[in-house]
Amino acid sequence: MADWDGTETAAPVDTHRYPCEQCGADLRFSPGATELVCDYCGHAQSVAPAGRAKLEAMAEIDYRAAIRNALPAELIEETRVLSCPNCGAQVEFEPSIHAAECPFCATPVVTDTGTHRHIKPQGLLPFAVSEEVARGNLSRWLGGLWFAPNGVQEYARKGRRMQGIYTPFWTFDADTRSRYRGQRGDHYYVTRNVRVNVNGKSQMRQKRVRKTRWRPASGRVSRHFDDVVVLASRSLPRKYVDSLQPWDLTALEPYRPDFLAGFRAEGYTVELEEGHTRARAEMDRIIAEDVRRDIGGDVQRISHVDTDVSDETFKHILLPLWLAAYKFRGKSYRFVVNGQTGEVQGERPWSPWKIAFAVILAMIVIGVGYYFSEMQ
Repeated sequence: MADWDGTETAAPVDTHRYPCEQCGADLRFSPGATELVCDYCGHAQSVAPAGRAKLEAMAEIDYRAAIRNALPAELIEETRVLSCPNCGAQVEFEPSIHAAECPFCATPVVTDTGTHRHIKPQGLLPFAVSEEVARGNLSRWLGGLWFAPNGVQEYARKGRRMQGIYTPFWTFDADTRSRYRGQRGDHYYVTRNVRVNVNGKSQMRQKRVRKTRWRPASGRVSRHFDDVVVLASRSLPRKYVDSLQPWDLTALEPYRPDFLAGFRAEGYTVELEEGHTRARAEMDRIIAEDVRRDIGGDVQRISHVDTDVSDETFKHILLPLWLAAYKFRGKSYRFVVNGQTGEVQGERPWSPWKIAFAVILAMIVIGVGYYFSEMQ
């Protein structure tokens, strides 16, 4: 198995199990609470607060040191994962599990016995939304889809279990100072005589025409970026996961396996440098907005932006998602629910029969309307 920086490694994996003090069954983290609960006897066990160690545990990591492979050993960990042959997801599993269904695309997979060495998560957002609430939100969302196959509504009614997954993200901080050149455009109006056709006759009318007066513009803008969030997984469509924002990252907790009890955690498959490239693209987009505001006027043209970036740091964090996968005509459709807010996003299948019926019905309505209009 490849190291996060490309080298081959193999090492034992820690197993985190939390037996119930009363009956011995496995405890699980209770979303929205700060305790582990037993589904068999109802016993609850509090999760110890992070205390003053919270800020130290989630300290920002120097980006340049990371790409030089100069990170201290305590920031690296190894986990046992399976790699889905269909969507490429890497999901952590207990050593006792040897076969499972991929929670991202519902593909049956057999786990391997390798280990994955990677940058350790600094923090996570604990699940705040329970599976019951997430399923209810998903059912209402699916039930409101137009032109979806009947199987989708049936899927919603059956209430199949959802997978609670801690999904990997990168967050990036940076200070930027940008110099720009461009043009400022201010609108003004002139009145012109134009010829128009009125009731078959040509007439002259006055018309206000908008024009733009351009002048050169240049200047400087600066910004501190704090926690630009980048999805570090390839197993879910970025546009749906990105649409689950915003996340309240002030609720981040230092990474502790207690919060993972009863859930799974996906290993990152978007490496740090690629995540950094995506974050810089988002920063550049925001900087362009700053430049346009600084130029002012009604419209702006940006010809050149030169940005100096300093104090680049990052964190590897895990954010909570409830996942469901639905197969229709051999294709998997994924649904995601924000485990903090309950927001739902996802792909959707279309029923060609329902679409065809709607088109035919619309043509009939138009035809009937045209018939009666001709009869008058």
